[in-house]
Amino acid sequence: MAATSVTDLKSLKTAASGGQAAGSLERTETFAFSLVTTLFFMFGFITCLNDILVPHLKTLFDLDYARASLVQFCFFGAFFLISLPAGRVLNRFGYQGGAVIGLITTGLGCCLFYPAAAAQSYPLFLFGLFVLASGVTMIQVAVNPYVALLGPAKSASVRLNLAQAFNSLGTTLAPLLGSIFILAVAVKKPEELATLSADALAAYRSNQAQSVQMPYLALALVLFLLALTIGFAKLPKFKVAEQSSSLFDFNGVLKSRRLVLGAIAIFAYVGAEVAVGSYMINFLGLKEIWSLPEATAGRFVSLYWAGAMIGRFIGSAALKKIPAPKVLMFNALVAAVLVVVSISTVGSLAAWTLIAVGLFNSIMFPTVFSLAIEGLGEKTPQGSSLLCMAIVGGALIPVAQGFLADSIGLHTSLILPVVCYAFVFTYGRLAWTTKPV
Repeated sequence: MAATSVTDLKSLKTAASGGQAAGSLERTETFAFSLVTTLFFMFGFITCLNDILVPHLKTLFDLDYARASLVQFCFFGAFFLISLPAGRVLNRFGYQGGAVIGLITTGLGCCLFYPAAAAQSYPLFLFGLFVLASGVTMIQVAVNPYVALLGPAKSASVRLNLAQAFNSLGTTLAPLLGSIFILAVAVKKPEELATLSADALAAYRSNQAQSVQMPYLALALVLFLLALTIGFAKLPKFKVAEQSSSLFDFNGVLKSRRLVLGAIAIFAYVGAEVAVGSYMINFLGLKEIWSLPEATAGRFVSLYWAGAMIGRFIGSAALKKIPAPKVLMFNALVAAVLVVVSISTVGSLAAWTLIAVGLFNSIMFPTVFSLAIEGLGEKTPQGSSLLCMAIVGGALIPVAQGFLADSIGLHTSLILPVVCYAFVFTYGRLAWTTKPV
């Protein structure tokens, strides 16, 4: 949001608070921010469990890279399909109500993993992921602009990066815990599976499938409890602008060049981040890299996401002194160089440079998001919906890389994330040299 919208924001806060004292309102905002960060943690945790599910289901259902990437396709495809309806729900129930609805929907998606595992049905797993991701989409549409509103417009990037740091804590813990609970059953190689009898093979696949049941049921319980907590909490209420009778007022937001190109940057960034994370376990298992078993490689995926968490804390501090576009340009450039090094080398250098990309992924999403919605004012919910639609990059780019991996090899297929980071760098330069709207 531009500086010119600060007055409007103050008036919205005054109206929402009923004229309560400024100090009391600030305390309420601090409490609200603390509570909302738990949501960032949860959807980060859930999202990065996919990095465990991809290799797990690939082995369970004997899939190639392209078909295994349908996990990310269904998950992130929901962001594209549900973001617009989510904007309407947000318009009807407000930021707080939207978050509650999102949490309940996500919990229901987690519950679907139980019958999917019992039936050993890949399509049912994919449907459960779609429902789960629909809820995560609603949460994203609600809480990203809400955090931006919880304080001065000029520090929105700082707040979003700090909140995203807790998101990264979730993404760090998910691969670690997923490796312990979901990949606990030793994965057999294709030649080992070929030696099993029909009954032994059925028992093996059943154990592999059932390993996801209890973790996702536990997640569902936590999400339902969070929905109750958020639903009954007294949080600041901000006005959500009424949308037109159409599902989405394109004319209202597509006039902003920074928003439109920001959506493309979100598409590219999320696609690159998800693609690298999704194939990290398989990459570290390559003979020319480390030849690691899946359970061990999964622990290194947590380092990839831990880098993002550390980078967001560093980034929050850097953004207080350095303009956001410059920080974005630097991180995108370094990320691209690291992937190029990983493509060009083997062994530990290739592995560690790819893992280090997480550190520089850190501030990209929240920084692009805050730059893209700057100056939208009451059109912020529509802009937020458009940006969340762009998260579909996490569905399409991993699939594209899957096809590349099947045709030219997983190692070389990393060239696709390099192209994505190059565009993010270009967007940072654009944001540095042009006005918001």
